[in-house]
Amino acid sequence: MEEGGQLRNQRLEKIQQMREEGLELFPNDFKVQHTSHEILEIHGSQSAEALEKLDQIFVLAGRIMAIRRFGKASFFHLQDRTGRIQAYIKKDQVGHDTYALFKKLDVGDFVGISGRIFRTKTGELTIAVDSLRLLTKAVRPLPEKFHKLRDTETRYRRRYVDLLVNQEVREVFIKRARIIQALRFFLNEREFLEVETPMMQPIPGGATARPFRTYHNALDMELYLRIAPELYLKRLVVGGLERVYEINRNFRNEGISTQHNPEFTMLELYMSYATHEGLMDLTEEMIRHACREVLGRARLVYQGREIDLARPWQRITVKEAIARYGAVDNAVLEDREKALEAAMSLGCNVTPKMGLGKIITQMLDHLVEPHLIQPTFVIGFPTEVSPLSRRNDQDPEVADRFELYVAARELVNGFSELNDPFDQRERFRLQVQEREAGDEEAHLMDEDYIRALEYGMPPTAGLGLGVDRLAMILTDVSSIRDVILFPHLRPEKSHP
Repeated sequence: MEEGGQLRNQRLEKIQQMREEGLELFPNDFKVQHTSHEILEIHGSQSAEALEKLDQIFVLAGRIMAIRRFGKASFFHLQDRTGRIQAYIKKDQVGHDTYALFKKLDVGDFVGISGRIFRTKTGELTIAVDSLRLLTKAVRPLPEKFHKLRDTETRYRRRYVDLLVNQEVREVFIKRARIIQALRFFLNEREFLEVETPMMQPIPGGATARPFRTYHNALDMELYLRIAPELYLKRLVVGGLERVYEINRNFRNEGISTQHNPEFTMLELYMSYATHEGLMDLTEEMIRHACREVLGRARLVYQGREIDLARPWQRITVKEAIARYGAVDNAVLEDREKALEAAMSLGCNVTPKMGLGKIITQMLDHLVEPHLIQPTFVIGFPTEVSPLSRRNDQDPEVADRFELYVAARELVNGFSELNDPFDQRERFRLQVQEREAGDEEAHLMDEDYIRALEYGMPPTAGLGLGVDRLAMILTDVSSIRDVILFPHLRPEKSHP
């Protein structure tokens, strides 16, 4: 850090000298006409002889990423939003003043250049600079070229530098953007309407999670950052918007891990006259579409394991999955005391106060999830842990709900929606009891939502897809922080 501070001080001295010489360090009137990718794409395969006959001046701008000086001539690499290209500047070509300016420049500075293109003796396509302007003088030096920026926490804190020096990081976030574009295209083509619902809510609902609290002074009321948009989106379905979706942030005041960040991006959608079974088909088609759009195929490798999205995805009930992967007899899962005893002996995160539904769900998380590498729909969740889901007609103790697992991660949660206002009120009442008993993640009573249901919501199914987790899988990264541009971290102790 001392070296960086010393280099910064040297640059500050240079900046002062340049100001005294009357040089403009931050102009904003340079007109870009070309990009590095455009030049390389069109002319990258042309011979040196063909380039010599090309009578065209190229005008582009970018950041200097490397400089090789040879007295009265220099090579440097220019990086713009599309890539890098080499440039060659010669004193005899640009004149004394321009070359003197170039000699004052550092790696990290932004310049605008113009010139023809040629091929060097080593065959590299290069801009022969005939004019150069300083566009932005960088005060801080970039990380040393060969060490790049490898400290993980520093990368997250200074993502702006991470993006500059690590090409693979830029590629991850470009792919993430393409994933979201693919999801939008898929839904828009099926007549879904993209909407926005409140980020600050008087009652946090739509998921079991601990919310962030805030306060609105003018309204003199406590508000919560939303944990999910679900109840507002379903209000829109009541209002006649039969197919809606939202891609936006959710906030949950919980722990941080490789799979969890306090704020994260979710896709939620609701579709009238659909069932959870129909949404499983839609989910399979949508994720496969996103994969093909981004990777060009429906197969991928995630953390060394090949995952096949092309073939039909497995569907299995919660109890079948626990019996298969956890070697727990089905009879045990029908009795709360036996299930509790088995779960405790297997190291599941359970307590004696839990109902059978919660115990079974904890067993699923602990015993089954690590085995679900290939895409798998788990269905038949207990109604006890599905307060917004429709009960199954054949077995009311089970909800018409599914979760999708890929690469041992829960990726989607979906269900046929509960549109019976009487059943919904009773479910809320039971959730309030659990909250009063100490469960801070249980739902609150939402009278306005029940009032909306009393106006009538058509048969509907909905789902939530974790966009960050999908991005992790399609970009082959192991931590959610690697697909979030600015993940949350503890406060920095110092600012070197």
